[in-house]
Amino acid sequence: MIDSHPYLVGLVGAGVLPSLTPRMHMAEARALGLTYVYRPLDLPSLGIDPDRLGEVLAWAERLGYDAVNVTHPCKQSVLTHLDRIDPVAAALGAVNTVLFTPGGRVGYNTDTTGFAAAFTQGLPGASTERVVQIGAGGGGSAVGDALLRLGTAHLTVVDLDPVRARALAEDLATRHPSAVVDPGSPADLPALLAVASGLVHCTPVGMADHPGMPLESDLLRPPLWVADIVYRPLDTELLITARERGCRTLSGGRMAVHQAVDAFALITGTRPDPERMTAHFLDLVAADDVLAR
Repeated sequence: MIDSHPYLVGLVGAGVLPSLTPRMHMAEARALGLTYVYRPLDLPSLGIDPDRLGEVLAWAERLGYDAVNVTHPCKQSVLTHLDRIDPVAAALGAVNTVLFTPGGRVGYNTDTTGFAAAFTQGLPGASTERVVQIGAGGGGSAVGDALLRLGTAHLTVVDLDPVRARALAEDLATRHPSAVVDPGSPADLPALLAVASGLVHCTPVGMADHPGMPLESDLLRPPLWVADIVYRPLDTELLITARERGCRTLSGGRMAVHQAVDAFALITGTRPDPERMTAHFLDLVAADDVLAR
């Protein structure tokens, strides 16, 4: 039987060709009996400057795309090309999912909802009383917002750039006035982590192209929990070291899956199976790891 509505979806950004998201979406669609084509639209490979994002969205809309996911460097610039923005995404000032609807283009942010779901599932019962977040970029904004919605009472945003750390801390504090949100520097980490409940890492350190750890290993100690949003590799040096030192950990894979779960549900109106999508994701990671050897 042919679906009454086959889905056409794209991933717009720079460096998106290796992304697992298209394959993860299409595997879940097959399991649900949906016809679903998801293609990466890598701007550098296509010779398109990110400043032409408005044109890209217009082309996708005219060519019959149902939606696009948007990633670096377009999550903020896409806002000016939308007709409506979900309140959570509007507050964050970043969109990663755009639906083309009869009423216009609608933007959502499933990075923040994805981290919230990943944290709840992967670190059940973990205290969010005092959390230290390393990284004040786009990923850090989404994660910080999720932590505060999850009930974090005191969040400290640490970044190598003090201006960026202060800006994000002030933004989050404005949107979550019941919590204490303040900026910090890497030099503050020993004192901060000595009294923290948990640590979230939101920078590229630990990725295959950026090996290493964002802090000294002796700062990790139980009962501190440690979360990383890097998912290639799943076991970053930070997470391996944290587990060796007795900390509960959360890999970036869970966030990657849950942001895809939320985006898939928005695009199709069908809630996918998170456990099945996790299995798809782990199979894809394992296959890519074999090919990389």
